[in-house]
Order: sequence, then C-alpha cells, then structure tokens
Amino acid sequence: MRFGILSTAKIGREDVIPGIQQSEHEVLAIASRDADRAASVADDLAIPRSYGSYEALLGDKDLDAVYVPLPNALHAEWTRKAADAGLHILCEKPLTADAESAAQLHDYCADRGVTLMEAFMYRFHPRTERAVEIVHEEFEGVHAVDATFKFALRDRPEDIRLDPDLAGGSVMDVGCYAISAARLFLGEPDRVYARTRDSRNCGVDTDMAGLLEYDDATARIASGFDTPAVQTYRVEADNGWLEVEDAFDVGTDREATIEYELDGRRVTERFDPVDQYQLEVEHFAECAHSDRRPRIDREESASNMAVIDAVYESAEQSGPVTPDYMN
Repeated sequence: MRFGILSTAKIGREDVIPGIQQSEHEVLAIASRDADRAASVADDLAIPRSYGSYEALLGDKDLDAVYVPLPNALHAEWTRKAADAGLHILCEKPLTADAESAAQLHDYCADRGVTLMEAFMYRFHPRTERAVEIVHEEFEGVHAVDATFKFALRDRPEDIRLDPDLAGGSVMDVGCYAISAARLFLGEPDRVYARTRDSRNCGVDTDMAGLLEYDDATARIASGFDTPAVQTYRVEADNGWLEVEDAFDVGTDREATIEYELDGRRVTERFDPVDQYQLEVEHFAECAHSDRRPRIDREESASNMAVIDAVYESAEQSGPVTPDYMN
C-alpha cells in the first residue's frame, strides 16, 4: 500500500512514518501548507514526493491511502476529501470533535467504498491484546478500572492542543486513551461524572478527572497537561488485579510488562520491544485490502467519542450525564 501523509506533524515524522517504512508498505508522498517544509521533511525521511498543499497530494493517482495527523478540528474535512479521492484513511485520534460527526464520517467513507480507521496504536501492542485476554477470560467479577494519561505540556501559546478552535484539550489529546482503556475492559458506561479545569486560561481543559458508572462496576479516568508523565491502567476483579505502566505510548526499543495477581498467584509477563505503529499500519492495510472491518471501527470510534462528549457535558453541567451512543 502506498501512503500519502497529510501534514508534517511530529507524530507522523517520529512515529507513524517510520512504522509504515518498517512494514511492507511505502510512504510515497507528504504534504504541508509550506512547500519548503514538505520538501525538507521528505528529504530527511527518504519520501519520494512532496507537495505544497493537501489538495495536491490527494490528486496523486499513485496513492492508495492517506494518514491524517492534522489538528483535531480538521480531521473530518480532510478525511472526507480523501474519501472523495478514493483513498483509504488512517486518521489520528480523536477521529472527530463529537460522536455524531464520528458516526457520520464512517458512513461517508463507507458510501464511497473506502476504509476508515482511527489511530489508537496502543490497541495493537501484544501487551494490550494479552491484557484483554487475561481480563475477559480469566478474571471473575471485574468491578473497577483506573486509567490515567497525563504529561507536562510546555506552555506554548501556539500549541494546537491549547487551541479551542482546533478542538484541543487534555481529554481530546490523551484522555481519549484513558476512556478507551476503561471501555476496553468494562464496555459502555451508563453514566458519566467529570470535572475539568483550565489552568492556563486558554479555553480548553488542561486537567480532567472523571467517573464512569456501570450497574456493577466503576471506572476512574484522568488526563492532564500539568503533571509529570504518567500513563497507566489498573483492572480489579473478585479474583485478582492487573496493572500496566507506560500503558499507551511505548517506545519501539522498550520491553513492556504486565503485572497481575490471579487467584492468589502473582505474575509478571514481559513483551519484547515492538513497533505498535507498524502493527497498527499493517492491520489497517490488511483490512483495506480485504475489505474487512478494522479493530477500531465505526462503533468503537463513535462510542469512545460519546463518552468524551459526556465528559465535557458533565463538567459543564456539574452533574451526571448519560452518553448518547450513536450506534
């Protein structure tokens, strides 16, 4: 599969493009609104073609797919344009700014016969797959999840993650991972309670603490830009617990571990270094090639966004909110 990259964003340059290049697939082109910038990045990363506009890249008839790491508020617009060009789309998370838009975007791509997948790379790490297996097949009475993703974001006014017009905020940037993990183990919550704060008076949340409520379980979720890096989840059940550190963004050269206790037996499982971005790309490409539904499909993306919507609504109303699932 021959990929085009819409923008020279850091996550593309440092993570996804190398992941594609280590697979059997190819990065054929990259675009920026600055032609010189696109050419420079193309030269640095050995990408054959560069374009000074996104429209020009979408007109390249040799492409099969695009990766979209644009600011959150632009995902839907450029995904639609890529679909109109007949290209499959791997779009960075969050897919859109709300659940209704996420569902509509999937429907739009389906109508045009192209595959769309939201890029939650941690879902493709063998450790995540093993954690799901342990929780769903060996744990009994799972009743609590605690998931957190925080880091210290430098105070740069131009940072898109601090721009409300670009759908910024800690929930959209990293809280979406905590919500995804809670849902991965417990399913869809019935009610959401959340509080946010804007410590920088920038118009977006820089910190969030929330509670997802189920009939027989609860999940605590947290995200933020004001705390030294922490990314973890813990699952508790009647017959044990499971805990993962460095849970979402795992370096390609780093061993990963799971710690868990099951029926009184304490276990540490270790996983050799892998490139979870490469695994994500390979899954996406195989689904596009075989017209198979991706792991991160319409239901998954829309449901995760429905909980994000409820987090923001609850914080605004200072009360519980029932998510409006779009499935």
